[in-house]
Amino acid sequence: MNQLQDILYKVSIRSVHGNLNVAVNDLQVDSRKVNKGSLFIAVKGVSADGHQFINNVIEKGATVIVCEVLPLTINDAVTFIQVEDSSIAAGFIAHNFYGQPSEKIKLVGVTGTNGKTTIATLLYKLFTVLDYKCGLLSTVQNHVGDKILPATHTTPDAISLNALLKQMVDEGCTHVFMETSSHAIHQHRIAGLQYAGGIFSNITHDHLDYHKTFDEYIRVKKSFFDSLPSNAFAISNADDKRGAVMLQNTNAKKYFYSLKTLAEFKGKILENNLTGLIMTVNDQEVHFRLIGEFNAYNLLAVYGAAICLGEDKQEILRCLSLLSGAEGRFDYIVSVNEKIIGIVDYAHTPDALINVLETIQKLRKGHEQIITVVGCGGDRDKTKRPIMGEAACEYSDRVIFTSDNPRSEVPEQILKDIEVGLNTAAKRKYISIVDRREAIKTAVSLTKPDDILLIAGKGHEKYQDIKGVKYPFDDKQVLKEVFDMLGK
Repeated sequence: MNQLQDILYKVSIRSVHGNLNVAVNDLQVDSRKVNKGSLFIAVKGVSADGHQFINNVIEKGATVIVCEVLPLTINDAVTFIQVEDSSIAAGFIAHNFYGQPSEKIKLVGVTGTNGKTTIATLLYKLFTVLDYKCGLLSTVQNHVGDKILPATHTTPDAISLNALLKQMVDEGCTHVFMETSSHAIHQHRIAGLQYAGGIFSNITHDHLDYHKTFDEYIRVKKSFFDSLPSNAFAISNADDKRGAVMLQNTNAKKYFYSLKTLAEFKGKILENNLTGLIMTVNDQEVHFRLIGEFNAYNLLAVYGAAICLGEDKQEILRCLSLLSGAEGRFDYIVSVNEKIIGIVDYAHTPDALINVLETIQKLRKGHEQIITVVGCGGDRDKTKRPIMGEAACEYSDRVIFTSDNPRSEVPEQILKDIEVGLNTAAKRKYISIVDRREAIKTAVSLTKPDDILLIAGKGHEKYQDIKGVKYPFDDKQVLKEVFDMLGK
């Protein structure tokens, strides 16, 4: 339990109506979860405005209301805190309520379009092997030391986030590695947090359903680095054309990693095959278990962050060489009889899909076919759909377009959107099958010995979201079952 006056530190307050010397039992942004003694923060969200529920939460026992616009009638039994921005206030209030947990750990944020999950997961695994107790906040799952907690968002809301960080502090975690999405930055879910460092992976076409323009998407990502303090580090990909722009205005210490140009953390790929990568890292030759140029970049980002966090160079590389990547990221199985390579990957943006397919092209030894199964999510950025279709056809011998998570949209319409703009050559390569299981089964039936089959878009996800219902569906498990069923 906290006193209200103690949890308003750094909150930009416009006016106070009522008593500041009241106890706060819990914090809520969801009116349905309000209890007696709750502090309710009225946030203007994407689909609802918390200000509409102020009377409801007072009836349920909320004793403090934080809002941007005061109601016409002020209830004298309740304290009203009027703020400039409720979302920002939620971050600072949550940080204070949970004892400012980010100041008691080394918190590292990872942002970018692709690579966030792998970089954050590798950092968590690396520092665990280096004998630290660590926390992980990622798209796939959250870890508090050895405990695994399910992840519902790439970055949770400010209250859930600070509660998780406090749990990590209480469990003795010293380092926490966190995917920091553009939605979370824009919605101020990370307001009030103290970062030890930030990492930028890359930026490509994504989330324009939310950010509307690519320039706005870039600006939001950049604002994360703009807010880092001078005692933090900022690491960016020098080979991304916006890598330098990201760090332009940061006060943090700047570092770059690269495969193509001069940088503090420089790599060079010597070999890339199914047994992994052999590359030099700052002139030290190392064999890694991860595959592909995109993972070479991820490894350099992790190496750089570990150096900035004070770890020994040789020990970092030794431990990194032992690690595997994140679930559903270039996750592959080989069929027993026909030696068909089946790869499951989360690639759901045009750039990620091209990266994976280019890597597969380089793994070819002869005339193996590349067969790709891919779709696009419903209620998401529609402009990338034809680009995904074009990329899949350009880099594959055969393509099957299928459902991803159609959500509220009609799956057939999503497939039509993917097919728009395909040239004559591409049109000869693809078929569309709405049912994802049937699409995977058909793709396997098209394979010959040693072919390479990519199932893209869902990766680690264990469900399909159709009309608001999440049905169990695991690409890797389905692929195994089909391999077994067809004797491949």
